[in-house]
Amino acid sequence: MIDALKKIWDFSGKEKGNLNKSVLLGFVYAMFNMLQISAIYFILKAIINGERDTKPMIIALSFLLISILGRTVTDKFAQLQRTHAGYFMVAEKRISIGNKLKTVPMGYFNENNLGEITGITTTILDEVENTAPMVLVNMMSGFIDSIVFLLMILVYRWQIGIFITVGIILYLWVTSVMERKSRNLAPLRQEAQEKLVDALLEQLQGMLIIKAFNLTGKGDKKLKTAMQNSRNANLNLEKLFTPYTIMQEMVLRMCSVGIMLFALYSYFKGEMNLLTTLMSIIISFSVFSGLESAGSAMSILRIVSSSIEDANRTDDLVQMDSNGKELSPSNHDIIFNNVSFSYEKKKILDGISVTLPDKSFTAIIGPSGSGKTTMCNLIARFWDVDNGSILIGGHDVKEYTLESLMSQISIVFQKVYLFQDTIENNIRFGKPEASREDVIAAAKSACCHEFIMSLPLGYETVAGEGGMNLSGGEKQRISIARAILKDAPIIILDEATANVDPENEDRLQNAIEALTKDKTVIMIAHRLKTVRHADRILVINKMKIEQQGTHDELIHKEGIYRRFIAEREDATAWKM
Repeated sequence: MIDALKKIWDFSGKEKGNLNKSVLLGFVYAMFNMLQISAIYFILKAIINGERDTKPMIIALSFLLISILGRTVTDKFAQLQRTHAGYFMVAEKRISIGNKLKTVPMGYFNENNLGEITGITTTILDEVENTAPMVLVNMMSGFIDSIVFLLMILVYRWQIGIFITVGIILYLWVTSVMERKSRNLAPLRQEAQEKLVDALLEQLQGMLIIKAFNLTGKGDKKLKTAMQNSRNANLNLEKLFTPYTIMQEMVLRMCSVGIMLFALYSYFKGEMNLLTTLMSIIISFSVFSGLESAGSAMSILRIVSSSIEDANRTDDLVQMDSNGKELSPSNHDIIFNNVSFSYEKKKILDGISVTLPDKSFTAIIGPSGSGKTTMCNLIARFWDVDNGSILIGGHDVKEYTLESLMSQISIVFQKVYLFQDTIENNIRFGKPEASREDVIAAAKSACCHEFIMSLPLGYETVAGEGGMNLSGGEKQRISIARAILKDAPIIILDEATANVDPENEDRLQNAIEALTKDKTVIMIAHRLKTVRHADRILVINKMKIEQQGTHDELIHKEGIYRRFIAEREDATAWKM
């Protein structure tokens, strides 16, 4: 239990102060709560003694008013401090996870890890935000409340204090057993929640396929299984808690009954006067209220602790070394020096050595899965090479900080992703400080100004998640506008014209030529028009560079490139 509380305390980080204030306010709340008992005492004393004046009533009313006002104020500020702590400590963790994800290898972002990290940053951290401060503060405040009661009773009637002490000890023992028993089930519940998020994401992302193949209600076995497992995990945890919750309740109720019976027994034996007897009976109903509040918090302590453990696992993510230097080289030649790379156990590149000169245009072609995109991703250090090195401007990419490396590179992906934001902000993503005029100029260069202006809100139109409100060609052109605005010295184009309609292809080709002027350009391409004018063409096959040269050099050599051109010409000439 102490270990679990320490995890919450450590997780709170900069918010420890607010948690401390909330606990302190809980102590003040308990003191104001005691005033209610004092008010009852004065009323009963006046009644028993037959007092007819208004003084006892005024004293009791004053105590009640002070108690109500004090509890209202302290509870308000305690909740504010607690809520502030919960929100900001989780916000800091989410920001920390986001920053770490920028430096992990791209291989981390497979489907399973996507579901796991999504579950951590949403469901799991939501639980921490809503429950961790409440658990910590309620437990501390509940214990303080019970201790204040106990100290007051020990001074007032030590025999009753024994009943209270026994009740507290037995209650904590039952709670401790429950907490230990939940250690095995709580992680299973967290795992079930993560798998549910993963299955739900997969279902949503594959909805187009599900509808296209009429699999509605049939292709959701994984999701149904995940929902069933999540339900079972939660039910198992509740089934575990139920008998212990009953035992907790019985312990406190029996101790309360013990206090009442002792008070009545002492009264009838003449060892306790009527006022003390009545006050003892009244106290028996409220003495354990703070402890019950603490116990309710303790019942979910293990879940909170397990959630924090899951969130803290992100601290151990494998990160590429980003402790480099802020470099800005004078030239931007790219050198592959005996580079090898594997995705897990599958080798993709083997001993690649090539130099891409500064301000040259290199086209890369090859069969699907040959490693074309991988070469480009290694330049941007989305992954680290297994062997060898990649140099930009004479510096190993590992020598750059992440920021300075990416400032040298603009990438236009074949599969474009736009954020749930305005068209203008999606273009400005390439250069956050750019003005509206700069954004429009980039959009015009990328041949997308006209279609943007035809949208309901023009540049203020929201693209939708992933750019769902736009066609593939429109997204591609916005992506090129983003790259034009960034104006980096190295341009990587992954089949940038793949989704562009024929009437805009020529204009977009001109825009790409403007984008790539006086830059070091690497283009993954499949079209003859695209590769014909490259300074060098690299043909990747079977993990190696099988051919390299200009179009005129390679077209006269037997090999993949010559077959590639022949196949493209045949495809172009084909008619229905």
